[in-house]
Amino acid sequence: MKWIYWIGWMTMGAAFRSFFGLKVIGREHLVTEGPVLLVSNHQSYLDPPLMSSLYQTEMYFLARKTLFRGFSKWLYTRWNAIPVDQDKPDMASLKNIIRLLQQGNRVLIFPEGSRTEDGDFGEAAPGVGLVAVKSGAVIQPVRIRGAYEALPRGSKRLRFSRISLTVGPAIRLTPEDLAQATGKLGYAQLAKRLMAAVTAL
Repeated sequence: MKWIYWIGWMTMGAAFRSFFGLKVIGREHLVTEGPVLLVSNHQSYLDPPLMSSLYQTEMYFLARKTLFRGFSKWLYTRWNAIPVDQDKPDMASLKNIIRLLQQGNRVLIFPEGSRTEDGDFGEAAPGVGLVAVKSGAVIQPVRIRGAYEALPRGSKRLRFSRISLTVGPAIRLTPEDLAQATGKLGYAQLAKRLMAAVTAL
């Protein structure tokens, strides 16, 4: 683990446990070996470090490319963030994610793409379905609760709220699943299925 990543992991993990009473439910479902595609709802800027606290080894996540400027670019790169263009389809980022998964890494994707405006769930973008099919990775659904109340979109001030992560049973796509999930429509249907697995937790 890179030392910058390790320092951030240690610091944020301690803060989540101390100030937000972070609780992990369903840890027995957590896949700890091999490539894993983590899918979760997106409530706050806190979500990536929250999700990384599930593991004691590194994971990768997407971040909008406008954050990669100056010192933030240096820091986010060392925290394994992958820049993505949220305003238009970004196939380069998706290919990068697929490659990382095929190399045996863990990657976090928020199917909704951007943070929630009101704490509710948004629609899943088909890109997560494409990544799931092309990578062949095990899919780990996780639901975040409390992060929106702690740091809602548009706020610059942390609020003290209980935060929990609920880990669901892993999803392993069958040959039949893969046969059905072809083309944009197939990817979109799979993305909805994965988002439904998150919301059901």
